[in-house]
Amino acid sequence: MFDSLARLANNKAKRVGLLAIVFFLLAGAVGGSVADRLDPYGADDPDTETVQAREQLQDAGLRVPAVLAVIEDAPVADPATRQRVEKLEDEVAARADVASVSGYYDTGSRAFVSRDGQSTYFAVALKATEDKELQEAGDEIADQLSSNPGVVVGGFAVAQEQVNKQVEEDLKKAELLAFPLLFLLSLLFFRSLVASVLPLMIGGLAIVGTFLILRIASEFGSISIFALNLTTALGLGLAIDYSLFIVSRYREEIAKSGPGLGAMRRVLATAGRTVFFSSLTVSAALASLLVFPQRFLYSMGLGGSLVALFAALISLTVLPAVLTLLGNRVNAGAPKFLQRRAEADARPAQEGFWYRLSRFVMRRPLPVATLSALFLIVLGLPFFQIKFNTVDPTVLPETASARQAYDTVSQQFPPYHDTPIWIDVEGGGPKAAAQFAKEVRTVDGVAEVAPPQPLERGVTAVQVVSTDPFVSDASQATVKAIRNLPPPAGAEVLVGGATADFVDFQSSLESHMPIALGIVIFATLLILFLMTGSVVLPIKSLIMNFLNLSAVFGLLVLIFQDGRLEGFLDYSSPGAIEQTMPILLFAVAFGLSTDYAVFLLSRIKEARDNGASESESVAIGLERTGRIVTAAALLFAVAMGAFATSQIIFIKENGVGTALAVLIDATIIRALLVPSLMEMLGKWNWWAPAPLRRLHERWGVSETGPTQPPVAGASEA
Repeated sequence: MFDSLARLANNKAKRVGLLAIVFFLLAGAVGGSVADRLDPYGADDPDTETVQAREQLQDAGLRVPAVLAVIEDAPVADPATRQRVEKLEDEVAARADVASVSGYYDTGSRAFVSRDGQSTYFAVALKATEDKELQEAGDEIADQLSSNPGVVVGGFAVAQEQVNKQVEEDLKKAELLAFPLLFLLSLLFFRSLVASVLPLMIGGLAIVGTFLILRIASEFGSISIFALNLTTALGLGLAIDYSLFIVSRYREEIAKSGPGLGAMRRVLATAGRTVFFSSLTVSAALASLLVFPQRFLYSMGLGGSLVALFAALISLTVLPAVLTLLGNRVNAGAPKFLQRRAEADARPAQEGFWYRLSRFVMRRPLPVATLSALFLIVLGLPFFQIKFNTVDPTVLPETASARQAYDTVSQQFPPYHDTPIWIDVEGGGPKAAAQFAKEVRTVDGVAEVAPPQPLERGVTAVQVVSTDPFVSDASQATVKAIRNLPPPAGAEVLVGGATADFVDFQSSLESHMPIALGIVIFATLLILFLMTGSVVLPIKSLIMNFLNLSAVFGLLVLIFQDGRLEGFLDYSSPGAIEQTMPILLFAVAFGLSTDYAVFLLSRIKEARDNGASESESVAIGLERTGRIVTAAALLFAVAMGAFATSQIIFIKENGVGTALAVLIDATIIRALLVPSLMEMLGKWNWWAPAPLRRLHERWGVSETGPTQPPVAGASEA
């Protein structure tokens, strides 16, 4: 396959380049509107009690408030306020998409009156039940009411629409910030102006390709808007990483024999093969998210796994074609000091910073390994104090009206009426529902139980208000206690609402996590075994990946849960971490860590296959990849870290967490732990049982490549 790709690049380079340009234009035209096609966060598991209760209540005719209109500086006892509020209510109620409007003046409920009596709000229930229709109606009502002074419009329908717009704005801002930095860093790391443009070119193709992939995927199912940020940054970062490795290897080969088919064959047979297997590790790790039924995680898994493969595809087709067209001109536009560095980079040698560092580490492997591991373990200790929250309007910036309305209702009005517990009582008649509501009033943590509301199909809705915030342990205990109550004779009871949704979400994540973990571990072990022929190296890589992840999780708790960098990162700590973030970061960081392991181990194995000693092959491998892996990690950290500027806090968590993961992996893991552990294990690094050795001889990967010259240092073997 790789020989065919080399011949394609050599014989049809112009045609491949032309097709890439056409694809860029078409993908940009079709995928440019992708943000308008994507759906909100998406935390539902159809098998949970919460979702079943919600669907039954909706089918029976219940419509919960989706829009809240807060009228501030409006004394509720003033007749002028009543006249003003009722006029606004009538205007909204006249809309064809509105099911009902309720407020203080028609219900008499003090829940709609602020504690000081100077503000009120009314709630709007919409006829629609689908996310898109709810968002559109909420956005239109917000536009209709926001022109009135003192009126702030929120509610989950408005919040969803504002989150979508904010994500799109954050994406544009991150791209504007990242691209200039990536270009300057690429110029430094790629050593020439021409070479530094290549990763951005491949990255641009990856971005428009990502948009096209998500646009197509949205036609076949619901894709979360939040997948846009991750997959775009991931596609850009991986395209840059793969470009860096292939361009660096190409320079090595043309320094030996000049440009041509032979050089490209060796590039793709070695670096190209490694890129291919690397993309499989990232794709497999992200594909593990497909086991989760939540649209948010499923979308991340689908988009991320496809983008990893797509970034490898363009790096193995378009990039070789461009390199063939450039030839030696890939080094053009280099200042003299960078040109000297590029020439030195292209010549294998037993010298240089990374070679000396590896030798230093391998002379004292036990203390280096011990101190490095202890440092990562200490960083991970705060993870034991982690607390979880979920996505609500507080993820929006304080300038968003949905965030302002949420804060006002939460702080100034009788608490927790906007996040009630909903009980679905089906069968048994009104008496059964009334009896169950009476029992619910005795449950600890219940502040208020509304009179049962008869609906269609023999369904009755009971609204319950908790005494505590909906994500608190106390409210979760209240939901569990209500669920443990025996149902009335002849009736079925389902408990839903905000707190129940949070409880069921966590339960769903816990039940699906072992499957996702198994997929990632199996894929990592399999791919690294095919790369190395060893069972020791894959297991060691797993352990180091878990050390890396524990450190990242601990740092996230310190930064976002404890609020250590609020001023620097411009956020207000919610005192918890969004509950899907550890799972998402596990898949992304695990894939990327294995990605860098593949690059390093492939060069170590190449040196060893060509005759270098155990220690020398590690030193040569680290010297040939140390600068490149570190540069790739830094470029990837910039691409992902740009999302630290996002106004959505858990997007910020994702960007910072991924950047930390790749930087820790490329420094502490690859520079210290890998060489020290490989030195201690020696030849046992490459051990495998005889049956597996025979399997690898037949199906495994050789990194020697065609007509590969001997590696310097082989005489020591």
